[in-house]
Amino acid sequence: MADDFQKSVQLGLKLSKRLFYGKDPSMKPPQPPLSMDKSSSEDQFLPTSPMVYAVVSNPAVIDNPDIRSYQPYVHGRCKPPALIPLHMYGIEVEVDCYLDTAFVSMTGTWRLHCVDGNKKCDCQLAIPMGEQGSVLGFEIEATGGSYLSQLVKVEDAADLNGPYKDEYGGFLKPNVFTLKIPKVEGGSKILVKARWYQRLLYENGWFVLNLPFSFPLYVTPGGKFTKKQKILLNVNSGTSAEVQCKAATHPLKVLKRQVGKFGFLYEEKVDTWSQTDFEFSYSVLSSDIHGGFLLHSPSSNDIDQREMFSFYLFPGEAQNREVFRKRVVFLVDISGSMKGAPIENVKKEIMAFLSKLNEDDLFNIIAFNGNSHSFSSSMELATHGALQQVSEWINIKLIPEGDTNILLPMKQALKMVSHESNSMAHIFLITDGAVENERDICNVVQDSCGSKGKLPFLRISTFGIGSYCNHYFLRMLAQIAKGHYDAAYDAESIAARLQRLFTMSSQVILSNVEVDALSHDQLPTLYPSTIQDLSRGSPIIISGRYEGKLPESLTVRGTLADMSNFVTDLKIRKEKDIPLHKVFAKAQIDALTAKAWFTESKEVQKQVAEISMQTGVPSEYTRMILFQTDEWNQGLDAITIQGKEAYDKSSLQKMIKSQKIILLQILGVGFGDLEKTGENLPPGVIIKVPDAAEFIVNAATGYCGKLLDRFCCMCFIRAMSTLSDRCVITFSQICAALACFQCLDCCYDLCDSCC
Repeated sequence: MADDFQKSVQLGLKLSKRLFYGKDPSMKPPQPPLSMDKSSSEDQFLPTSPMVYAVVSNPAVIDNPDIRSYQPYVHGRCKPPALIPLHMYGIEVEVDCYLDTAFVSMTGTWRLHCVDGNKKCDCQLAIPMGEQGSVLGFEIEATGGSYLSQLVKVEDAADLNGPYKDEYGGFLKPNVFTLKIPKVEGGSKILVKARWYQRLLYENGWFVLNLPFSFPLYVTPGGKFTKKQKILLNVNSGTSAEVQCKAATHPLKVLKRQVGKFGFLYEEKVDTWSQTDFEFSYSVLSSDIHGGFLLHSPSSNDIDQREMFSFYLFPGEAQNREVFRKRVVFLVDISGSMKGAPIENVKKEIMAFLSKLNEDDLFNIIAFNGNSHSFSSSMELATHGALQQVSEWINIKLIPEGDTNILLPMKQALKMVSHESNSMAHIFLITDGAVENERDICNVVQDSCGSKGKLPFLRISTFGIGSYCNHYFLRMLAQIAKGHYDAAYDAESIAARLQRLFTMSSQVILSNVEVDALSHDQLPTLYPSTIQDLSRGSPIIISGRYEGKLPESLTVRGTLADMSNFVTDLKIRKEKDIPLHKVFAKAQIDALTAKAWFTESKEVQKQVAEISMQTGVPSEYTRMILFQTDEWNQGLDAITIQGKEAYDKSSLQKMIKSQKIILLQILGVGFGDLEKTGENLPPGVIIKVPDAAEFIVNAATGYCGKLLDRFCCMCFIRAMSTLSDRCVITFSQICAALACFQCLDCCYDLCDSCC
């Protein structure tokens, strides 16, 4: 899908060369890159900033709406449609950071500069987001109509009869959201207001905000007018300690600075838009483990009226602090679907991790498909000789083939690490498939290391590859065993995310963390339901709800790597400026969705949908829709009923009768696909078998496309004028025949000489 998008953008840039901007050189905008061949960067045409594209199916609509020019007639249509990046006329971003979460509000203006003023075409919005980002809402104003977004329950969305369904929005990649805007008039401007959230990375004690803000040169319009870009940054660290900031990539002006809080402004008039992503870092200064406990009262319209809390614990300057000795077992999926880049990336990262172990650490590897294959019958010391042997074994044994069976290798791994020891056991499960007995696997793990288990120092971390595995099963498995979960939806991101998971899970400095005074009488609910370990590479940040009364301070206990006890007291602080219900909405929804899957509870599913609609965070049980309206012009909250659900079914149906509805694709990751797993399809790749007509079209296009993809219409005319009459007639007959099969789609692939 991303590859098709890039090809469409590349084609759109070639088509944009047809535009004429007049004789004044200052009116001509910066040109697309000259090098757009296969040797160019693979991802150079994916959006690295908020972008809007013209979706061009018919090349005949292309023209400068201000200066009409001669455009040679183009035969055929663009299939898939070409994407021409639109010129941007302004961009403003406001970012609010709380603890480890950033909320981003973006306002941008683009102009449909490449379509005849008497024509219309669809436009496509693309928003790349940072770490674990997801959309929260949109407001769009264009000449074709204004649009507001809203989340509705899945079952209610099924009853919608709007003119557009399922094709107008979804994720291009896990961090790139796209949305199509229908029927915009050529020459008109498009105003987009979008909101999303993303996580802050934690690197060596620093929280890092990375905001995609690198705009291609060719989105800068020509002409002399003021181009202004602006970023307003507010940070509330949630602590009462001193906070240190690192220099950002863009010059910032200090607006306010208090203990634990600060605000900055970047505002600049520019000739061309920013060519660099915006990055900012901050750290809470402390040489030792430190934390806090925040309270926040629910609003009157909150569906859960229990008090909210957030508990956090930071490792401080932990680089010299002792970490737990390790017993590590890797469970590696080698079913047939892991062929190629997935298994090669996994093998590389496992060997990189093993090479960093101390010689007194223990390890083993179990490769599984329908059967399991162990490197050794017992745990092995990570000596130089053992690492050489396992490297050879990996190259021989980790050959993808067969189906998937996770329960057998999981039982083997649990048995290997079951002996008592003063080291910490880590099981890493890496898979790209779903299996039928996933709940049985969770129950087996719960018996071993759950609240009643006998292995207090066992952790299971999980890693899902692609969209066919059940990510909520993997999340639940990690949650039961106090481990971590992560995922990669494409082969390119496997290495980086797997490396981060290994580091985050294995560099443990404090384990078995407990918070006193949250007694059973107060019935605390945690999200996630277990408290993970504190490691060098990952702080503990959890949220929850409670009933009853808390003391003025709480005692936190845990076990250090030398098996000594750790005890510290945390003061309870009421925090009015941090909207905890929004900051932790995603974590709460993910934890409850995993619980809903595990328990098969309809009540929990309903709870997830209600939280999703209240906070605007998408879920598996809600769908996002766009209302097209010229009357509701009051912002993103205009259709939210304060204090209640955002809608009821009867009011929704009334609005549908008077408004056009666009139903977006489901924004969740789903619960795995047993059928695709059984077919051993590559992770996340949908194989479509063409019918007979498609086969003929593709065959014809593949043959004649190579001949015609270097010729525009003008070049074609020049070439034909040099041929004899008989050749012209014969060639015309061939082209007419092939045109029936749409093989002339490539005729508009313009060469530079036609500009």
